[in-house]
Amino acid sequence: MSHPISNLPKRTEKPRNKGITLALDKGFSVRQAEDFCEATSNYTDIVKLGWGTSLVTQNLKEKLDVYKNYNIPVYFGGTLFEAYVLRDELDKYVQLLQDHNIEYLEVSNGTIWLSDKRKNEIIKDLSKDFTVLSEVGSKNPDDIIPPYKWVKMIESELEAGAWKVICEARESGTVGVFRPNGEIRSGLIDEIADQISIEHLLFEAPNKDQQVWFIRKFGSNVNLGNIQPAEVISVETLRLGLRSDTLFDFYSIDDKEIRDLYSDNKSDLSQESSS
Repeated sequence: MSHPISNLPKRTEKPRNKGITLALDKGFSVRQAEDFCEATSNYTDIVKLGWGTSLVTQNLKEKLDVYKNYNIPVYFGGTLFEAYVLRDELDKYVQLLQDHNIEYLEVSNGTIWLSDKRKNEIIKDLSKDFTVLSEVGSKNPDDIIPPYKWVKMIESELEAGAWKVICEARESGTVGVFRPNGEIRSGLIDEIADQISIEHLLFEAPNKDQQVWFIRKFGSNVNLGNIQPAEVISVETLRLGLRSDTLFDFYSIDDKEIRDLYSDNKSDLSQESSS
């Protein structure tokens, strides 16, 4: 930052173990990937090629090379993993990753039925050769998993070898840790965070209000996923208190006179808006 200002929260540095921003690539071209990396590579920690897009992406190798040149790990969406498992072709999926030198992968069962036991066996096996992100939560908005079961599944998947456990929300932010209207299931989050260290979790939060909520609750270095590429810079400003939504969450001031002035101005604005 060329002109630093005081009282900015301390952000972790890449490669990060916490404070991760995971961006969702839904079908970028090679040129779009280049532009994206040029603008955001300092703030993008991982890129997910959404659901099964990697199988229908033209010039996939060239695009993967772009991300590699910027030291941004890429993995293929969990739905693609599920598509291979559904066909009992997990070995073909592993071969696909190896052919493209993919080092990260997602193990999920948000759409297909996969027993907890089998899921953990897969995590344990694949974590020997890959960095595994597992995912907990259903893509079906009517499938409500009780908090105690979330905790149990997350704990077992971390024990099996998952590097991070993703808390499901989809790209819409309307399932899993969110209600169908996008409202955060705060009681569920509290229950999980009370028993599991936040640095082991990655919360899918595609919408700004959701990002703000997590940053305010857990701080600048909370792990966030399913971030739209065009919103990566925006998310970084939220993390640093450089956007109005979090400006006063990461702002420290000892001058009572200035603090009172702000309160008075805020009161005046409120009265004007109501008049």
